[in-house]
Amino acid sequence: MAVYTHVSAEELADLLGRYDVGTLVSAKGIAEGVENSNYLVDTTEGRFILTLYEKRVDAGDLPFFMALLDHLAAKGLAVPPAIKDRAGQAIQQLCGRAACLIRFLPGVSLSQPTRAQATAAGDALGQLHRAVADFGESRANSMGQPTWAGLYERCGTSLDTISPGLHADLGLAIGELAATWDREGLDRCAIHADLFSDNVLMIGDDVTGLIDFYFACTDIRLYDLAVMHAAWSFDATGMQHDSAIGDGLIAGYSRYFPLNDDERSAFRDMAVGACIRFTLSRAWDWLNTPADALVTRKDPLAFWRRLKIYDPALAARCGTLA
Repeated sequence: MAVYTHVSAEELADLLGRYDVGTLVSAKGIAEGVENSNYLVDTTEGRFILTLYEKRVDAGDLPFFMALLDHLAAKGLAVPPAIKDRAGQAIQQLCGRAACLIRFLPGVSLSQPTRAQATAAGDALGQLHRAVADFGESRANSMGQPTWAGLYERCGTSLDTISPGLHADLGLAIGELAATWDREGLDRCAIHADLFSDNVLMIGDDVTGLIDFYFACTDIRLYDLAVMHAAWSFDATGMQHDSAIGDGLIAGYSRYFPLNDDERSAFRDMAVGACIRFTLSRAWDWLNTPADALVTRKDPLAFWRRLKIYDPALAARCGTLA
């Protein structure tokens, strides 16, 4: 979440007038995240999230995201479907952007989860994957493995301004993983693809919400677990690894999908892929985020450092990880 597009009180009040959600009381921009513009909106009837979709989110993909959220909500999962206006429309136009008013979910995101909380979060991911077994729509992963080489080329040698030698090292890792990525026998389904701890809301040890589905797509199911593992089981710098958190995630997930031999063999590559994907996207944002955007840029090297745990041999060949 972030704020790139500023919405006036008058524009917001006019938008709310299309819904049966009461009148505007207050609105505040949310700075966390990097993808879209988000506001916390309070009305006389309750609390909502207003999201304006910025350039990384293709408006043509919104029907997929909305259909997935509606499907998961109908299955009883704690997700935030978009609210429909009086005309039955979920997707609006505001300030030249596609926009949605989204149900607010209670809970907080955790910066230092316990093993019990990680187990509950892994369980929630397993429930999500079970729930999409009969979801009929599909979307290619806009940040999937086939896209990494292109994003790497667009970042170019500017990567070396983040860390000298990063351009060459990332190129090495992308090339090596490309040779082993596609494996037979790995299930595919609709995945979240971005289930960081700040996209999981909790009260105590209970999951109260899974949010921010704007990278959701159809891809390797195991990759979704690997993204979560890489995101949850390290500190924010990527320097400290807590294996108990990763073990808890897998234990919770395994209640629904115990890992078979093929998946255990492939897990390292999936986790390395998660390291590469988020290093690349964070590097792109680091190099291209406007200086006046109300947004917190995230350190690209925090995910790059995780490679030392998942593939020590590859990391040893990368000078930036020495």
